[in-house]
Amino acid sequence: MPSLPIPVITIGLLLASNIFMTFAWYGHLKYKSVALVTVVLVSWGIAFFEYLLQVPANRIGHGYFNAAELKTIQEVITLSVFAVFSVLYLKEPLSWNHLVGFGFIAVGAFFIFHKWA
Repeated sequence: MPSLPIPVITIGLLLASNIFMTFAWYGHLKYKSVALVTVVLVSWGIAFFEYLLQVPANRIGHGYFNAAELKTIQEVITLSVFAVFSVLYLKEPLSWNHLVGFGFIAVGAFFIFHKWA
């Protein structure tokens, strides 16, 4: 069985880690009656699984991507996952200014990945 390309593995792990991260950081917002210490401990538990994916993603991806590219991929995935999470889980709509801001970040990603002569 052929192994997957490094970008596929890296981006897949980063995507999965961001799903855990988003629930760790923002999932508790639907449970405001739960004690803060409880949500902190639950968030740490969820974040543990995020780290189990994030660290290997960066280790595997580094060399194919440089550190700035890895961080840029991470941020674009983070915003994408958060946008879906915000709308579907938190039921908070995204407005035009959010989309414009995300667009500017995408333009920044273009500059990071564009190979200038």
